[in-house]
Amino acid sequence: MNPDLDLTLERIIHAPRAVVWNAWTDPARFEQWWLPAPTMCRVDHLEVRPGGALVTRMSDDGVAFAPHMDASFLVVDKIERIVFTNAIDSAWRPVNPMPVSMTAEITLSDHPDGTNYRVIVRHGDSASRDRHEELGFFEGWGSVAGQLAAVAERRAAR
Repeated sequence: MNPDLDLTLERIIHAPRAVVWNAWTDPARFEQWWLPAPTMCRVDHLEVRPGGALVTRMSDDGVAFAPHMDASFLVVDKIERIVFTNAIDSAWRPVNPMPVSMTAEITLSDHPDGTNYRVIVRHGDSASRDRHEELGFFEGWGSVAGQLAAVAERRAAR
């Protein structure tokens, strides 16, 4: 982790790692938490495997959905780690995504209260890192981590 280039977020989710993992890999569950509410998410492709696609759309009204993310998974270690980037789209073409290019690493580890959920978002330069922070990284990624926790914790309580 390089604090000049990376942003991090960590949260304890009161659910087993397998349940958190399923919220990441099941499109129906993923749509429930991926974007900060009240924005809604639609999953076009969620192929959680190295080289697989992560393509989502978003809507503020639930009717018209606009492109949100077109990314590729780089590393997938089942129930432990997911790494994806929006610098390469789902067709493996280099792109210059807006508002910033990034690579995100999500790690799941056991915690006495459930799962330690850790996110590191890497940027190519400090200007991109700073821009992402100014655009509300902590609020946005923090909000979706909270929504992920709610989805996983509801599932674990069943």
